[in-house]
Amino acid sequence: MGQASRQRGIARRTALLALAIAAGALIGIGGYTFVYAEGLSYMSSDPKVCVNCHIMQPQYDSWVKSGHHHVATCADCHLPHDLIGKYTVKALNGWHHSKAFTLQDFHEPIAIKPANARVLQENCVACHQGLLHPSAVSGGADDVPCVHCHQTVGHGERAGLGGPNR
Repeated sequence: MGQASRQRGIARRTALLALAIAAGALIGIGGYTFVYAEGLSYMSSDPKVCVNCHIMQPQYDSWVKSGHHHVATCADCHLPHDLIGKYTVKALNGWHHSKAFTLQDFHEPIAIKPANARVLQENCVACHQGLLHPSAVSGGADDVPCVHCHQTVGHGERAGLGGPNR
């Protein structure tokens, strides 16, 4: 075996060792973060999961006092009801929420984003379709979202939740 062959073998082992250390560090840090952030709890639909991050405490407290408290959880209103849609939205929201919380660049008071507002609207209509006039469920671009008039339904009175931006 020549000198060049030995050097290539040493370089290959060194590269593999560096790769194994980097992968181990990444898995270790990722695993610690997942455990610390109670990552497994986000797979459930328990409303208390929404307050793992303290920024959601006012929304949770107001939901407890709301008219929907006994019939709908956070997931019932804020997530699609099909399995793939539910976990896709959970994953996207989890990414956005963890990034915003880590970087402390979230809007206060927190506000629903357009994609999540569409999910909320679809769920309002799905649950209350039998009570609605057909023109209210047409899905047209000019439709007024349910929460335009029914702001306090899911989260009770807005007291303590912050007011609108001025």
